[in-house]
Amino acid sequence: MTRISLLHGVSILVTLALLLLVFELVRRKRLSERYAILWLVAATTLFVLAAWKGLLTSLANDVGISYPPSALFAVAIGLIGMILLNFSLAVSRLSDQNKILAQRIGLLQQRVEEVESGATAQAPVDQAAAPTTAERGPHEPLAPEELTSTR
Repeated sequence: MTRISLLHGVSILVTLALLLLVFELVRRKRLSERYAILWLVAATTLFVLAAWKGLLTSLANDVGISYPPSALFAVAIGLIGMILLNFSLAVSRLSDQNKILAQRIGLLQQRVEEVESGATAQAPVDQAAAPTTAERGPHEPLAPEELTSTR
């Protein structure tokens, strides 16, 4: 067995193992289907490139990479970059939702304290004074009346 065919076989085994791992994680409900789709696309792409040696060689030649397995790693790095971007978007969205939930909890805690202390209800918030969504930046706190709306 030559060194190139050994590398070819290892590439196929690693990408096949990644595909099987993703399926197993979804089956055990450890990985959400939403994110599994990204990993399945990435693993399938890498598997096709690893298994179909002619496609990998022509892709490497087209982009100017002299060693085809290096092209496989370049594609893998690009796919991982896309997955990381998707996760960054999800984390940002969850961070915003977490802030809104913390604001809601603060308002509810304030109401509970007012009821427990027997304090009178506050005057309603002036609707004209609160900035609209267009005037407010995406990371500024929401006004109480906006907390009930869904995004």
